[in-house]
Amino acid sequence: MYRVAIEKLLKWKQSKRRKPLIIEGARQVGKTWLMKEFGRQAYADTVYINFDSNSRMAELFASDLDTERLIMGLELYVGHKIDPEQSLLIFDEVQEVPRALASLKYFYENAPQYHIVCAGSLLGIALHQGTSFPVGKVDFLKLSPLSFKEFLMATDKARFADLLDQQDFSMITSFKQMYIDALKYYYFVGGMPEAVQSFAEDKDFNEVREIQKRILMAYEQDFSKHAPNEIVPRLRMLWNSIPSQLAKENKKFIYGLIREGARAKDYETAMMWLSDCGLVYKVSRVNAAGIPLRAYEDLKAFKLFVVDVGLLGCMTGLRQRVLLDGNDLFSEFKGALTEQYVCQQLKTIEDLGIYYYTNDRGSCEVDFVGDTGEQLIPVEVKAEVNLRAKSLKTYREKFSPEIAVRTSMADYKKEEGLVNLPLYAIGQITRI
Repeated sequence: MYRVAIEKLLKWKQSKRRKPLIIEGARQVGKTWLMKEFGRQAYADTVYINFDSNSRMAELFASDLDTERLIMGLELYVGHKIDPEQSLLIFDEVQEVPRALASLKYFYENAPQYHIVCAGSLLGIALHQGTSFPVGKVDFLKLSPLSFKEFLMATDKARFADLLDQQDFSMITSFKQMYIDALKYYYFVGGMPEAVQSFAEDKDFNEVREIQKRILMAYEQDFSKHAPNEIVPRLRMLWNSIPSQLAKENKKFIYGLIREGARAKDYETAMMWLSDCGLVYKVSRVNAAGIPLRAYEDLKAFKLFVVDVGLLGCMTGLRQRVLLDGNDLFSEFKGALTEQYVCQQLKTIEDLGIYYYTNDRGSCEVDFVGDTGEQLIPVEVKAEVNLRAKSLKTYREKFSPEIAVRTSMADYKKEEGLVNLPLYAIGQITRI
């Protein structure tokens, strides 16, 4: 299975200013596989250490964090010499031994010749809880579920993924039915590696659904196992309310939908926990268009998306039959799946800040506004071919963006700063 992140890891390896690397991402997005695959491709030797329930490693890091002593301990543990240039050190579930996290600072300062990558499914929580952490002494890499492009590559359609990268839209349009069919599959299967692999090998939608159910169950178990007891019921209620939040016409998150009388302060900790785990994407509102958009962020208004479109479909009980019903799938649940899909693809684009816009009266809403650091790209999401986008027109008249994007099932078209970008090509948004 190809992951774009491998290229980033290879760049990291070559960098003169390389620091120990922390890979962040939700459980089951493929962090362990990625680290091991990187080791296999780029190093003569991979030293894999899993800190989960590993008392020997906990003891090794419990006393002083002298790097020479730690390397000797690791060598004794794996039974061979560690070559700084030829060996990749993998620290998995590193949040289980906070002292191992703290050691990264000393590796960076005293032994930068060692190549170290770390990951942990609940690492974000550990970092937020004030674990002694080497700020400025590590690099970060975010790993998301497979993007639509990676899904094409995983399902033997690498040539079509390349075609999207080449942006030959006349050729792309001639093969649009293939892209539309693949997109339908992606809506159902999503981008969790185990689900994608199963689908690529067997094309069995029932098996895919069973895998998704197991992943969702593992998330629920994490709630009760790792979250503070007092927030577990709220976590569950918040998590389970997301599908109904997204199925509304206006997708702004409303606490009252969790349960009657619910208030923000009751759920803030639960929200942060889900966000730190990488299970939700929080997209904040802005009411103006200036760079950086973060300066115009309204912290009280936001939309909440889950980590993966396939998991959202599973949570809503989406049936396989919708795959056969023309393009109905794209408008299911008032276009919630489509907006989730677009959000998910935008999240895979490096250094792109994502917000949504409404004016103060609420009469104009643009689904997403991307901030590249140099320009703002408003995005109107349409689940069908319908191209009337009144809000986008209002936004353009007010702010005159260099480029505006309408993404739908319609073919590619560019005219006077407005681009119709097919849903299956939304990953190209910063390159058009």
